[in-house]
Amino acid sequence: MSVRTLLLVLGDQLDDGADALDALDPDRDAVWMAEVDEEITYVPCHKRRIAVFLASMRHFRDRLRGRGYAVHYHELGPDPDDDRGAGFAEVLAEDLARLDPDEVVVTLPGDHRVKESLERTVGELGLDLRIAGDRHFYCEPDAFARWLKGRKRILLEDFYRWMRKRHDILLDTDGKPVGGEWNYDSRNRESFGADGPGDLPHPPRFEPDEVTQGVLDLIEARWPDHPGRLGGFAEPVTPDQARDALDAFVKDRLPRFGTFQDALWKGEHELVHSRLSAVLNLKLLDPRDCVGAALEALQRGDAPLNAVEGFVRQILGWREYVRGLYWRFMPDYAEGNALECEDRDVPWFFWDGETDMACVADAMEGVLELGYAHHIQRLMVLGLFALLSGVQPYRFHLWHMALYIDAVDWVSLPNTLGMSQFGDGGVVGTKPYCASGKYIQRMGNLCGGCRYDPAASTGDDACPFTTLYWDFLMRNRETLEAVPRMGFQLKNVDRKGDDELAAIRKKAAEVLARVAAGERI
Repeated sequence: MSVRTLLLVLGDQLDDGADALDALDPDRDAVWMAEVDEEITYVPCHKRRIAVFLASMRHFRDRLRGRGYAVHYHELGPDPDDDRGAGFAEVLAEDLARLDPDEVVVTLPGDHRVKESLERTVGELGLDLRIAGDRHFYCEPDAFARWLKGRKRILLEDFYRWMRKRHDILLDTDGKPVGGEWNYDSRNRESFGADGPGDLPHPPRFEPDEVTQGVLDLIEARWPDHPGRLGGFAEPVTPDQARDALDAFVKDRLPRFGTFQDALWKGEHELVHSRLSAVLNLKLLDPRDCVGAALEALQRGDAPLNAVEGFVRQILGWREYVRGLYWRFMPDYAEGNALECEDRDVPWFFWDGETDMACVADAMEGVLELGYAHHIQRLMVLGLFALLSGVQPYRFHLWHMALYIDAVDWVSLPNTLGMSQFGDGGVVGTKPYCASGKYIQRMGNLCGGCRYDPAASTGDDACPFTTLYWDFLMRNRETLEAVPRMGFQLKNVDRKGDDELAAIRKKAAEVLARVAAGERI
C-alpha cells in the first residue's frame, strides 16, 4: 500500500488540534504511532509513567479513528519478548517500507535524541522529514532564538516580561503589569504553620475505562519489576479529563496556590499544586486554557493576584523558557557538568525510599505511589540531596525521566541538569539551589519526627543535608566564588573555625561512604 503523507505522532504529541492534522486528507494520508519497548526500558520507567503515556496514546488513536483518519498503530503485547529493546528506528523503518509514503511529517519531538533518530531513519530511506509547526506552545524555538540574540544576560524574568507583553497577559490598558508588579514570588513562600494545610481537596480521580485497564494489565504482565505502583491508578488520560482536572484546580486549590506553593507537609504529596504538568506535556491540555481559566478566576474574584500570577509565570514563563533553552543549547547541553562531579549515580533510596531522612522518605513515598512530587520536593529535597552529594547531573536527569509521569526530555533536562544540579553553570538558574536541613525544617513539619537534627552538621544526630551543605560549599568553593549570588553563603563558611570545618569534612566523607556502600542513612 502507499500513502501520500504519513504523519508521525509521538507519545508526547497527543494534541487533537495539532497543526500537522490540519492538512491531512483522510482518503490519501495516514497517521503512524508506535509503542516502543526501547522508550520504556532505556531507563526503568515508573509503572504509572508507562500507564499515562500508553493509555493516553491509545485514547488519542481511537479519537483520530473516530474522526476518519487511518492510524497505523504499533501496539505492544504482554509477551516480554515481543519487540524487546526495539527502538523507533527499527519499528519506523519497517513501516515506512510497507507504507511507502511520498512525504513524512512530524511535529518537533520533545527529545533531541528522538529527533535525530527519526531524521536519520527517514533519510536513509531516501525520504525527507518535514518538521511541522506546533501551536501548542506560546513561543516556538526560532522566536526564542530571536529574543535571545545579542543579550548579555539570560534571565527568566526578562523573558517572562517579554512574553506578558507579547501576548497581552496580566497587563493594564497602559501596558503596565496588573497590580503594579511583574512578579509576586516574594509573597509565595509561606509555610502552613503549626495547624497544617487543613482539609485540602485532592485532584479529581478518573476511573480506568476498558482502554486504560488494558494498559494497566499489560504493564503488570510485561514490566512487573519496574519501579512504582499502579494500585488506585486514576490519572487523566483524555482531553476531557484533563479539562476537568484544570477546572477542579482553579476552583479548589488555585486560591491558595501562590501563598503556599513552596510549603511541605508530611504525607501530603499534592497540597495546593495543580497536578497538570503531565497532561500539559502530553498535549492533552492547551496551556492557553490554563492561563485563561486562571485569569477568569482573578476577574471573578475567586483567586488572588499573587496566586494567578504565580501560576501564569509557571506556564507562560518557566515552561516556555526552558523549552527555548533546550532547543538553543542541545545537544551539548546534556553534557553539562559545571561542578565537575564524578560519575556518581543517584543513591539507592531514590528507588525505594528506604532512608531515615524523613523528608526524603516522605517525598519518595509520593514518587513511588504517584510518579509525582511537587516542585519543592523535586528541587529542595530530592534534587538538593543529589546536588549536595555530588551526583553526576545527567544521571540525575535519567532518574527523573524514569520516575516522573510528566517527564519529557525538553522540560526535564533544563530542570534537572540545569536548575537543580547546576550542571549548566548558570544558564537556567543564576545560582546553585543549595541549602541546609534548616530550610526544610522552616518550610514544613517533616523534621519534627526525624532522627536527624537539621541544626547539627557533626555528631551522630547530624542531618545529612546540613553536613553535606557545608561540605558542598567547601569542595566547590573555587567555582562558587565566581557566582555573584553565592557570596553570603561562602562568608558563612569563613565564620567557622578550622577544627569545625575539618570535622564537617570528616562527617561528610562518612555519609558519602555509607551511601556508596548501600548502607541505610
